[in-house]
Amino acid sequence: MSGKKSDFVKFEQVDKSYDGKELVVKGLDLDIAEGEFLTLLGPSGSGKTTTLMMLAGFETPTNGEIYFDGNPINNIPPHKRGIGMVFQNYALFPHLSVFENLAFPLKVRKIDKAEIEERINKTLKMVSLTGFENRMPAQLSGGQQQRVAVARALVFDPKLVLMDEPLGALDKNLRESMQYELKHIHETLGVTVVYVTHDQGEALTMSNRIAVFNDGKVQQLSSPDKLYEEPVNSFVAKFIGENNTFGGQVTNYSKEKCKVKLNDGSEIFANPITVKANGDDTTVSLRPERALINTKEKMDNNFKGKIEEVIYHGDHTRVRLDLLGNKDFILKVPNSSANMDIKLGNQINVSWNSHDARALDPK
Repeated sequence: MSGKKSDFVKFEQVDKSYDGKELVVKGLDLDIAEGEFLTLLGPSGSGKTTTLMMLAGFETPTNGEIYFDGNPINNIPPHKRGIGMVFQNYALFPHLSVFENLAFPLKVRKIDKAEIEERINKTLKMVSLTGFENRMPAQLSGGQQQRVAVARALVFDPKLVLMDEPLGALDKNLRESMQYELKHIHETLGVTVVYVTHDQGEALTMSNRIAVFNDGKVQQLSSPDKLYEEPVNSFVAKFIGENNTFGGQVTNYSKEKCKVKLNDGSEIFANPITVKANGDDTTVSLRPERALINTKEKMDNNFKGKIEEVIYHGDHTRVRLDLLGNKDFILKVPNSSANMDIKLGNQINVSWNSHDARALDPK
């Protein structure tokens, strides 16, 4: 990222209200680096799409300023921002061929005919649609239409491309292959991408960084691995990946490790992330794959649980246990002959390290 701007796109104390009362985006400060693939992730109504639409120019901030490449853009209309857009519904012109759809943004920019042809050929090759120039959108599959929409957003060489749930209408397999395709296009071009989705798997697959939105605010802005392994609050821990939680109160606090008395009276050791003292209420968060069964490893949390459900997933088995008063404690056990004793109703030993159990604010 050397030589590239770390604040290529900048939101400075941006609020957005549609009714003059309730803020759907609240005091947003966000810097996006040049060449980055940043995903805005969150549930419906969390403010992520509104943030994207303000950057595109389809919505105006109520307060604050947005900067693009060093320039304030609040008062610049969408068509003058030089930003590529890809929507979920493709937004292709149905009466124009693939070639004509791609030529449209180039003609608007008064690019000459020879260069238009050259750019379209190059861009179609990039999205594996060479030979489809004369097809109409109705003659294309959903995946092909989405590739044309991506090509149209890239063909005029924008510095920034915005994507709003672009793979939402595709089936699972196609969606996954398009995720890798978009990731590779981004890596090849080095264009800055801001991507909106509510699909956490998609965000983890594609992004350099992810901004998790809830209630109009960014709850955490991190790389995918950090977001998954080190959630800073209970919302992020629950929203990203599967998660086991225990409610309780800190009874013995130190900076490295704390003891938590659970609601059923049991005690566990955890990693004090946001708790600060004895008596603090907490929700302890533990990823399913961090707990091991019948292990010989020495771990500081060891308990017995009763198997309530077993679901085979090919490379692993998902086991639901009744453990420490939590009837929905999930384990992901790699499939091997060593774990053949996983049967409904069995009692098994479950262990995990305190470092992997994160004591967070209960909110």
